[in-house]
Order: sequence, then C-alpha cells, then structure tokens
Amino acid sequence: MLESAQLLSYAPLVGGSAALLYTGVLFVVSLVSVLAPTAERRKDARTTLAILLRRRSR
Repeated sequence: MLESAQLLSYAPLVGGSAALLYTGVLFVVSLVSVLAPTAERRKDARTTLAILLRRRSR
C-alpha cells in the first residue's frame, strides 16, 4: 500500500493530466462546432461547448 507522502507526490501529475484531457476535449468540441457537416451537429457541439465553458457562481 502506498503511503500518504507517496500519494501526494502523484497529485501534480493527476492534476496536470486532468487539465490536459479537459483542454483536449474543448479543442475537439470546438473543431466539431465549426467543421461538422450538418447544422444539427454544429448546433449540438456549440451547446456542449457552452456547457463545458459555463462559469459557476461562487
């Protein structure tokens, strides 16, 4: 079993990986919202992008 100090050393790696994955998803959805062959798919992609970029109130 890993000790807590070892687990903490993985935190930046996990955080960076999550940020990179999120950025990749935003990039792909942005491309689909512009390049999709049908208007329906472009609209769905723009809606998804709006959901992903929505700011949460604090």
